[in-house]
Amino acid sequence: MEQSAPPARAVTVPRGRWLLATLLLGVTMVTASAFGARMRFAFEHDLPAYDMDRDLDALLAAWRNPSVLAEGLPYSLTLLLVLSAHELGHYLSCRYYSIPASPPYFLPSPFFIGTFGAFIRIRGAVPDRRSLFDVGVAGPLAGFVFVVPALCIGLALSRAVPGLGGHSEMSFGTPLLMRLIEMWLFPGVAAEDISLHPVARAAWVGLLATALNLLPVGQLDGGHLVYAAAGERHRRISLAAIVLLIPMGFLYWPWWVWAAVLYLLGRRHFMVADQGGLGRRRKLVFLLAVLIFILSFIPAPVLYNVGGQSLL
Repeated sequence: MEQSAPPARAVTVPRGRWLLATLLLGVTMVTASAFGARMRFAFEHDLPAYDMDRDLDALLAAWRNPSVLAEGLPYSLTLLLVLSAHELGHYLSCRYYSIPASPPYFLPSPFFIGTFGAFIRIRGAVPDRRSLFDVGVAGPLAGFVFVVPALCIGLALSRAVPGLGGHSEMSFGTPLLMRLIEMWLFPGVAAEDISLHPVARAAWVGLLATALNLLPVGQLDGGHLVYAAAGERHRRISLAAIVLLIPMGFLYWPWWVWAAVLYLLGRRHFMVADQGGLGRRRKLVFLLAVLIFILSFIPAPVLYNVGGQSLL
């Protein structure tokens, strides 16, 4: 039977880090709610969810009239719930194994989804590959548990609007899981002609964040899982994943940016002294994480359209 050692000592987090985390969460709630209000207005009037000429006005509108933020709560609360579940999965796993870690830090954004995501920092040694695996997989699993019902509820509240995609300056890729549910709820309707409820928009962002974190590179969640499962072969797998992003850049040019950043900064993984195996149960969970990645991944998340042409 597989057993992992429980924590040997308590790990405390300085109060200042929690204050910073709380401040960042509050600011992110404001920015996400501002853009959520814009999404709700667009949904109620059968308009494209995003308009580059108007999106930045969402923050100004919230500044002038903070009451409009309430209109964006379905989006912001759903999105922050999914991201919080992901990061708390990591954090609580670190606490269980007595691995020092920061609280979850949220990153507000003045752009169309209202946030750059969230992260925690591991601030101490990881004792073995099993605990590394558990810490790495806890985030995607926890986030996915929340994103699936959010996606189902959001799509149930969405509606088909014929021709909607032809009026949008931005088109969005559809992850496999979302498309499967869309085909069930809206048979025969193209993805771009489905007006997504803000809750479904939040689930889309949650799926994108899950897929990006599960890329098998460096110290991303997927990199942790690969290192825990494959040890030193992690370097070759990371490099192979980065190389695969290059041809994908012809479909969606930001993959080239990701490839460059990951190659320069993110290929390596910190050493874990204990190189013991994962065992059968964790190998099955590893396969589950691969399935989640496949269901969440979006080859071309965002394209900008001008005159019917995609600007890559």
